[in-house]
Amino acid sequence: MSQIESLTGGSGYPTFPVAPGYRVNVRSGPGTNYSIEKVLPYDASVTIRCQTDGQSVSGPYGTSNIWDCIGNGLFVADAYVKTGADGYVVNRCA
Repeated sequence: MSQIESLTGGSGYPTFPVAPGYRVNVRSGPGTNYSIEKVLPYDASVTIRCQTDGQSVSGPYGTSNIWDCIGNGLFVADAYVKTGADGYVVNRCA
């Protein structure tokens, strides 16, 4: 179990795997101009609390401007998360 999963497991929010073979940056906002708060290990999963529009990023799952909030002020680019959809899979962040 990844560190992120253990922190949010049982929260009722859906969990999705990060693209295999990638160590994904967790940022303080929805764009690469925000500071890196931590880096997810290989084969991590993330629990998505909400999603928001941000900077467009290209990754293994295409190009998207959707960013996934995985905790208070912590975001990962949706293009690196296997949600199974090209659009929003949870509520938009308030």
